[in-house]
Parts: sequence; structure tokens; C-alpha cells
Amino acid sequence: MVVLFALASAKSVGEEKTPDKDKASALAALKEVKIDVHSFKVVESYSGPVTYYKLVEDPDGDFIRGVYRPPLETVTLAAEVPEALRQQTKRVRWKWRAQVFPKKGNECAPGYGDSAAVVYISWKRGLKWYSIKYVWSTEAKKGDVCDQKRNLFVVQDTVVLESGGPSNVWKEESIDPSAEFRAHFEGDVPDFVGIGIMSDGDQTRSISAADYAGFTLLH
Repeated sequence: MVVLFALASAKSVGEEKTPDKDKASALAALKEVKIDVHSFKVVESYSGPVTYYKLVEDPDGDFIRGVYRPPLETVTLAAEVPEALRQQTKRVRWKWRAQVFPKKGNECAPGYGDSAAVVYISWKRGLKWYSIKYVWSTEAKKGDVCDQKRNLFVVQDTVVLESGGPSNVWKEESIDPSAEFRAHFEGDVPDFVGIGIMSDGDQTRSISAADYAGFTLLH
């Protein structure tokens, strides 16, 4: 047994693949489809009458800037996932940059559910919408899952992806949408149909601001 183990271990150093290397190789082989920030539009059914987002033209890449000021009503922007990728997307990437954190914002505490930045990943089956609300929080603990909604038409979990400063620094995020769906909800993964963004401060009555860019689907 010792001999067999020795032979099995006699591969050249560097040739043996590790799980991390396999994962990196698999991701490198995927094709990218970028979601143009110009394609994000106001979701009228979930938004107030006054938008507080603007498109910023930048030499390093255009981005969306959201600056919420009370007493405005909350506004959500969203972009559709191309139909051909609704069952084919293996990875979703984006970057965001918190600029102003709402005072004492905590999505896991009633009455304080405001976020410097939110990215929604949404699926749809029939009339039912499933969403994971990824937030960059002021005070909620990173990794917490809270504010779970369950009814006939909406199923949603809030996930604290980032918490606290520093501000004005881009952070890149990457998630596997199908794995995330299975981790939070039951059943087969329905069509991945949309990406949404939001900055809000209506509950804490405070300014909240962030930038959003780099939305990419890998398939």
C-alpha cells in the first residue's frame, strides 16, 4: 500500500489539479455577456414618481449612481436577462461602490431596513417571483440572511453581502445564481429573468448613495 501511494504521488509538482484550479479553469472557459448600464430602467410598479439615479460617463467605464435623499419614495431600476441565458447563466458578476451609508441602516432590524446599495437577482415561474436581495449594509452582520418574504406571488430573502466601510471603493462580487436559488428556495431553478438595483434611506430618513457597474453574465 505504501508503494502504491508513493507511485500515485509521483506526479510532477504542478501537474496535479486542485479543486480551486479546476474551478478557475472552468470559469475561464465561460463566455461573457455584459449587461449595459444603459439598459437599466425604472420598475414603475415598485417605484415612486421621482428617480434619483443618473448614468455617469467615465473613461474607466460607465456606471449608475444612485443618491437617495429623504423624503423621496424608493425607486428600483432593473435590466432583463437575455432569453437565451435564462437557463444558461453559470455566474453573475458586478461591482459596486458605497458612497453614503444610511444612518444605522440594518436590513435585519425592523424600521432600519435601508441600504447604501442593493442588487436583486430574480427568477420567475408562472406568476411567482423569486428574488435574493443582496445588500451592502451600514450595520447588519455580513453573511446574515433575514427579512424573508413568503406568499403566493413573492418569495424573497435578504443577504448581507457587505457591511460597513470603506466608502468610495469599488468591490467586485460574483455569485452562482442556480446554486444560490437552491440554497434559499425549494424546487427546480426557474428562469433567471432580471437584475435590479436600489439605494434607499426612506425608513431611517437619511441620505444613501452608491455606484453600480460591471454587470456580467457568464455562460
